[in-house]
Amino acid sequence: MTELLDRAIASVRNLDPEEQDRIASAMLSLVDEDEPEEIDPEHLPGVLQGLAEADRGEFASDEEVAAVFRNFGR
Repeated sequence: MTELLDRAIASVRNLDPEEQDRIASAMLSLVDEDEPEEIDPEHLPGVLQGLAEADRGEFASDEEVAAVFRNFGR
């Protein structure tokens, strides 16, 4: 396991069970190789922006990530 994934999982352990399940479902959908998920064209600009930021090494802080996951699926 990479250090980043280990840190992410450690952070998720501190969340309530419902939020943990939402994050686990999202993670599993990312690694499901049987049926690749298509990107909604409406979301494509955001996805491309995120990929460009990752290429530049711009990542969200732990606090920003926690805030996003608190609102994930609402």
